[in-house]
Amino acid sequence: MAGRTKPPNQNKAVMPADPILFLLDRHGVITGWTGAAETATGYEPRDLRGMSLDRLFATAAPAGRVEAALRMARRNRRFSGGGWLLPRDGSRVQARLVVEPLRTEGHTECFAATVSDLTAQRSGIALAESEHKFRMLVQGVIDYAIYMIDPQGYITNWNLGGERINGYLAEEIVGQHFSRFYTPEDRAAGIPSRALAIAAGEGRYEGEGWRIRKDGSRFWASVVIDRILDSDGELIGFAKVTRDMTEKRRAEEALEQARAALAQAQKMEAVGQLTGGVAHDFNNLLTVITNSLDLLERRVRSDAQTRRIIDSAQRAAERGARLTEQLLAFSRRQPLRPEIHSINALIEGFEAVLRRACPEPIALEMTLAPLLLAANIDSAKFETALLNLIVNARDAMPNGGSLQISTKLKTIGAAKAKAMSDIAPGKYVVVSVADTGEGMPPHVVNRVFEPFFTTKEVGKGSGLGLSQVYGFVTQSGGHVAIDSTPGSGTMVALYLPAADEAAAGRSGRRSDTEKARTQGRILVVEDDPEVLDVTVEILRGFGWEVLTAPDGPSALSVLRRDADIDVLFSDIVMPRGMNGLELARQARRLRPELRVLLASGYPASVLVSDHGAGEEGEFPFLSKPYRSSELANKLRALQTS
Repeated sequence: MAGRTKPPNQNKAVMPADPILFLLDRHGVITGWTGAAETATGYEPRDLRGMSLDRLFATAAPAGRVEAALRMARRNRRFSGGGWLLPRDGSRVQARLVVEPLRTEGHTECFAATVSDLTAQRSGIALAESEHKFRMLVQGVIDYAIYMIDPQGYITNWNLGGERINGYLAEEIVGQHFSRFYTPEDRAAGIPSRALAIAAGEGRYEGEGWRIRKDGSRFWASVVIDRILDSDGELIGFAKVTRDMTEKRRAEEALEQARAALAQAQKMEAVGQLTGGVAHDFNNLLTVITNSLDLLERRVRSDAQTRRIIDSAQRAAERGARLTEQLLAFSRRQPLRPEIHSINALIEGFEAVLRRACPEPIALEMTLAPLLLAANIDSAKFETALLNLIVNARDAMPNGGSLQISTKLKTIGAAKAKAMSDIAPGKYVVVSVADTGEGMPPHVVNRVFEPFFTTKEVGKGSGLGLSQVYGFVTQSGGHVAIDSTPGSGTMVALYLPAADEAAAGRSGRRSDTEKARTQGRILVVEDDPEVLDVTVEILRGFGWEVLTAPDGPSALSVLRRDADIDVLFSDIVMPRGMNGLELARQARRLRPELRVLLASGYPASVLVSDHGAGEEGEFPFLSKPYRSSELANKLRALQTS
């Protein structure tokens, strides 16, 4: 029944993906087939009909023929085995043959035979196994978030690494858009969509940036997005790999900060050497100028104009001397006379000067730690540094504001000490000056300690105030830290090496011998700066150790932190909602043994009727204006009462 054949290879056989079904008679002759048979064998329908299956398929059965397969199918109800499909073009395709008998009224009359491409099956099995192994591998990776996203950016699968890094379970995140991992500012800038566009167009996108975990925390991520194309070159999705690089970034930032600190320290050291040399030479010139002026002054007797000229030149020379002192302070070559001092006591003793440096719209507050804080420092240079900080803070608040001086004790570890200009680890007294002024941008903060650098108008500042602070603190073995934000104010912290607590006790409290040398310790509360100044001078002339406060709340703060005060001398009419009488009563509740003297420019009769204070009132009273002798008598009466 074989028809006219075609030349070999004229019809190239192609094995279909689906099995071919043949119908066979009891002798194995083909009686029917599915359409795929013609494509797979290369034979025409007229050739296939009546052809023995032996011509198309060679089995691996012992006899090597289909006849043996038919016998086994009759006996076992099924035959399955490997072999080769023999297309018309003379090629051989590895295939599998399955034969099952078809019965009609109990007799086997025909068979159903299916032939499938064994190579495709095996490659399919291998592919499935490969995909399974790949999925297991991907799921087992925990250091990387590996997931697939569709062309629109929606997540289609998720691995354990994604769960560990991003915090989402697969069921929580699959089907969500991958942009949810990006920060709001990155989403607003269109970075997620731009990343997909680059990957789709160029094949790959790589980048780094901040990403957001499920709990809202941020981490620094390294991201690679690869496009995936099908066999026709069409985009079917993306593979995205994310790695948490937060620790690496922090290490890089720390290294960069260390490099910047080293560069800054080297620059400051170089500038310090330069300014120290300039100051030394300038001091030599000033020595010649001042001594020459002194010699001229001795020879001038009656020429008043010449004397005025010499006086002006001498004052200019004195200003030059102060200038060189500031330069030497920055270069850490100034002569220091360090002694162990109570830091709180130094600040309290210098409080009157600090308050005079602040105009009325600025509220100066002090929060001094209730600890024994001592440091081995030059007290005069410390006071100068503190005054420079107060003046700078004042100038940063032209419209008024709040200025706070605070102290505390802090322990600095080895790592922190190395980052702080390589100071020695240990305990430090921290003196902070914080204002609510204009603040400074970072590029200004980086230069504030340089000599002659200033942001003030010409003639408003020498640019040496903060350089003196820097030089004094570093020469004392400490560190200066500054934190400033434009519009939010500035905080400068002085870290001074702490002395032992016993030394703090000795420096912070007066001994019996010291008490014997003075009249005692007096707290003067007066809101008028000029009256305060003259009162302080009078009392010091009498031998009193003087502390000051501008109002009632400030005075109470001093009383709470300093137990060694003998007398409270206060004006009655004062600002901030507390008059002198109210202050005296609260002070007595704090210190029942405290002696109190009140003063006022109002007549005693008015004060008696309005406040219950006067000669015969609740507290002794001194009427303004008073002479120094009257004040001395009142204080003497207090001490003997």
